[in-house]
Order: sequence, then structure tokens, then C-alpha cells
Amino acid sequence: SRSKGKVKDKAQHAVILDKQTSEKLYKDVQSFRLVTVATLVDRMKINGSLARRCIKDLEEKGLIRPVVQHSKMQIYS
Repeated sequence: SRSKGKVKDKAQHAVILDKQTSEKLYKDVQSFRLVTVATLVDRMKINGSLARRCIKDLEEKGLIRPVVQHSKMQIYS
């Protein structure tokens, strides 16, 4: 039998973007030196797929621009 280790609490990240989070995102994103899916997940407490959608949205609005565009990793500033 497997020993049960501590069960880590799953991070409660938002799956949908509410008005408050999106306003915070638009305001704060200008101060981020680096914008990646991971930084948005970490700072905005949203999940990865939502972070990717946000990044696409921010890029279309011209708030961020791509620095490195790789199949796995998009880095913006």
C-alpha cells in the first residue's frame, strides 16, 4: 500500500475572469517587467488557460508586446 503523504491544498485559482480581476490585470500589467502565463497565474490567482486568454487579449489591446514567441513559451513585456 502507498503511504499517504500530506495532501497539498489545491490552489484556488479563478477559472473565469471577473470584472475586478480584469481591471486589476489591465492596471497592473503595465508595471510587470515580464508577462508570462506563469507570472499571471501567480500574481492574479487565475488558472493557466485563463492566463493564456488574458495574454492574447492584452496583446490585441496593445498593452503588452511579445519578446519571445516559442511554441511552448510566450514571453511578453
